[in-house]
Formats: sequence, structure tokens, C-alpha cells
Amino acid sequence: MKRAVLIVGVAALATTPAAAQWLGMPVWNSPKGGTGITINGDWGRPDSTSGKGNAFGGRASLGLGTLTLTAGVASYKPENATSSITSYGGNAAMRVIGGSLIPVSLNLQVGAARSDSSSPTRPATTSVTGAAGLAISLPTPGVSIEPYVSPGFRYRRASGTGNTNFGYTIGANVSFGMFGVHAAYDYEHVSGGHVGILGLGAHVAIKVPLGM
Repeated sequence: MKRAVLIVGVAALATTPAAAQWLGMPVWNSPKGGTGITINGDWGRPDSTSGKGNAFGGRASLGLGTLTLTAGVASYKPENATSSITSYGGNAAMRVIGGSLIPVSLNLQVGAARSDSSSPTRPATTSVTGAAGLAISLPTPGVSIEPYVSPGFRYRRASGTGNTNFGYTIGANVSFGMFGVHAAYDYEHVSGGHVGILGLGAHVAIKVPLGM
């Protein structure tokens, strides 16, 4: 009986598009952090194992020095699907190493998101992520380039059954003053193989005097 319940639970999870936090998106990160408000527009493209299709989303981040708080929403439509899946959630990242005078940054990031149900075979899903991010700020005059790697664990729960996988994101944040672009590739190991997501986006940073 327990084995039957487990098989049913795994099958329910397998029919859910594999993703990191917001469905169809990488686990975005910026280990360097900063201060002020950053508005991000995102696009994600899962691979064939994840359901293909396209995801579009937006995030708003508030940087408080070593702490960055983010809230966002994304809409993902798998290939050949008749409807989109909406995910909403947020994360918090704490920089533990790095700063304006240190080119290496290390942060710890936790996040959670809730994805709605699009059909009986795609149940509502709760995703929780925990990761560490390591970045190097490259010495490029006039341009801020922050390549990073962010390994961690991803937990998802659907239909009363949860599973935990290991994954990592390799990405870069590039800024030209207030404006910038970001890119990332997300890899996640799952039972029987792996899934991948390519993400691209643009952002605008508004520096706000926070007294910190």
C-alpha cells in the first residue's frame, strides 16, 4: 500500500514542469547584492525534459546592504499546453563575504514560490530553494560584470508528496550604470536524469538612500 501511494505521488510530481523556484525560470541570484530597488524582467526557456515552452516574469528587489529581499511572479506555458501556470513567491539573500573593496562575494539565499494548478495532471506546487552563491566582480571600467555559480537544494511538494533535488545555477549579471542584463543556466538533477533551463533578462536599478 505504501509503495502504491509513493508511486502515485512520484507520478504526480513527474507531470509537473520541472523548475527551480518560479516555474520555467532559473534560480536567479546576485551574490554581490547592493542597495536600492532593482526591477527585473525575465524570460525562461526550459529544455525538452522540463516541458519546453516559454516563461515570462518580473521581480522587484530591495537591497539593504548585506540583505536583499525579492518578490516576483512568473507565467509559464509548456509547449502544446492550452493554459499557462502562474507562480508567485520571493526570496531573501544574505551576503556573508564581499563588498565594494572585495572582488569576491559569497551569499546564502532561501526562497519559496507557489504555482497554481493548470489541470488535474498538473497540480498546484510549492517550491522551496536553498543555495549558496559565489561571484567574482571583474575589473572592467564603466561596466559591472558579475559571473556567479549558485549550487543548492530544491524541494517541491505537490498532491501531498514532496521530493528534494540538487541543482545549481551558472549565470552573470552585467550592469551599465542604472541599466543592465542578466543571463543564467539552471541545472537540476532529477530521478533518471536532469533538467535544464536557460534564462535571460534585463533590469534597472534605482539607488535609494537607505541610511545604511
